[in-house]
Amino acid sequence: MASKGSAPQSGLGRGEYLETLWIEKILRRETIGGLIIVGAAVLAVILANSPLADAYFGLRGTYLSIGFGDAVMKLSVGHFTADGLLAIFFFLVGLELKREFVSGELRDPRKALVPVVAALGGVIVPAFIYVSITQAMGVPEAARGWAIPIATDIAFALAVLALVGTWLPIALRTFLLTLAVVDDLIGITVIAVFYADDLNMGNLVLSLAVIVAYGFLVQRFQSFFAQRFGAAWLILLPMGIVAWFFMYGSGVHATIAGVLLAFTIPVLRPRDERTVEPSDPGDGLAGIFEHRFRPFSAGVAVPLFAFFAAGVALGSGPEFVDLLLSPVSVGIIVALVVGKSVGVVVATWLITRLPGLALPRGMAWIDLVGIALLAGIGFTVSLLIGELSFGLGTLFGDEAKLGILVGSVVAALLAAVILGSRNRYYRGVAEDDARDDDHDGIPDVFQKA
Repeated sequence: MASKGSAPQSGLGRGEYLETLWIEKILRRETIGGLIIVGAAVLAVILANSPLADAYFGLRGTYLSIGFGDAVMKLSVGHFTADGLLAIFFFLVGLELKREFVSGELRDPRKALVPVVAALGGVIVPAFIYVSITQAMGVPEAARGWAIPIATDIAFALAVLALVGTWLPIALRTFLLTLAVVDDLIGITVIAVFYADDLNMGNLVLSLAVIVAYGFLVQRFQSFFAQRFGAAWLILLPMGIVAWFFMYGSGVHATIAGVLLAFTIPVLRPRDERTVEPSDPGDGLAGIFEHRFRPFSAGVAVPLFAFFAAGVALGSGPEFVDLLLSPVSVGIIVALVVGKSVGVVVATWLITRLPGLALPRGMAWIDLVGIALLAGIGFTVSLLIGELSFGLGTLFGDEAKLGILVGSVVAALLAAVILGSRNRYYRGVAEDDARDDDHDGIPDVFQKA
């Protein structure tokens, strides 16, 4: 029997066992979620350009009253999905971020440095390209949408990767996950810093006070909430809603409440209760909450946001061309397709010139190009930033939506071509490694002198 150290270097054989299981489990969930999101967006575009368009836009503009007594806010359905339901998505993003810092790739600064720098390049270059194009095309006021192309949609990108990359090395998936998580962290920071509106310190303090109390409870009584999930619904969920309510009233985008709540949740169990390796990402309350909330986020919250955010009236032929060739749309498309890939690849090349830093083992530069193109799929967070930049139903807003949709699709198709080709290559490597021409039950690669 071959020793552990002599395993063939192919396909999914790389990486630590627990890390591999965790990433594959995430891939299975995100693949389904990504496909649902894409379907919701396609349906929105179809309805927005059909005889049912008035009904679609009417529903999106219908107002809801949320609150009790004198503390009532009125939100349109479209704004509620962006400010309310999307907070659940950002809650899960916060859990992913904390897990990465505590027990994932980002816990080792040296190991994380290459994908982190790649993510920074994938933020700076697209933003610069977008602003340059809108300025050059004579619409400087559109520059306020500079943050639209900086984000990566994890669910959409992983869905594409899973569909075309069944034989790709695990290093590619890990790199993409780390890059996308850092992208999300930057996107969250941008939303919190640049899109706060008429800050109300009283409401902000109240929201933060509830979040601190929430954090105390989940830290102090982690085992209680882990074993009695009904208590989490009865105690923690109402606290989360109250924190969201006051965060919305503070002028800071309400989804930030979801992120801050997630940051308070422990990733690891108390030491005296651990029954598996302490580095297991799912070994704490964060893993339990993620398991519980992800189906609702992937199957309801994010698809509803995509459904109400992606609907754009394309108009007739000339109107569609004008919309597509507008400075905002062109800027976003070029930034997502060219800016993201160039930024990620160039930043990675520069950082790997330093001694001791290189691409992850098992990952080639052409693989990085495919991953960089996947990073150009900027769907969910890009649509949100587009709404925050230009408003819902505005001309610039519609141009941004079209740019995001087209840019994301083009980036996905180009990535699929490159990674599909690489997938065939890695499949051949795996099949060669598994060959057993002498039929002795041991692959020939282990018996070569």
